[in-house]
Amino acid sequence: MKRVFVTVGTTSFDDLFERVTSPEAVQVTRGYQHLVLQVGRSSIFPDSDSCHKLTLEAFKFKDSTAEDVKCADLDISHAVICLETLGAGKPLLVVFNGKLMDIHQLELARQLHQDLLYFTASNLTETLRTMDLSVLSPFLPRQPNHFANFLDKALGVQ
Repeated sequence: MKRVFVTVGTTSFDDLFERVTSPEAVQVTRGYQHLVLQVGRSSIFPDSDSCHKLTLEAFKFKDSTAEDVKCADLDISHAVICLETLGAGKPLLVVFNGKLMDIHQLELARQLHQDLLYFTASNLTETLRTMDLSVLSPFLPRQPNHFANFLDKALGVQ
């Protein structure tokens, strides 16, 4: 059963959950049958009847979402928590929350544009309808040695 995992961490993002559970978005889910929502502080808590054609699971918080990320075939995420998903090698749609005070999410999404697709909640349905996940580049695993070597060289330790 193909799964979509939508997560916002500890923030509130009602607009995203209204749109991802809307009949228009559900209709264009393109073969996904299971929708898992981590709603954080959002005031919206969709019930299983709100998404016809999809099995819906929703929760506010849990100790770790690593298993949800691992089991998902597609992740839709708040930009701040996207590195975990990319590190797991999963396709990622990053939703930019324009209601927050700064634009750090958009800046991060733009920097990672080859590894993920980013959008706003208002164009979620269109993004789901037209997305081509095959154009995404695999996210390269972290290589902390490179930074350590650079720092050693810059400080004359080597």
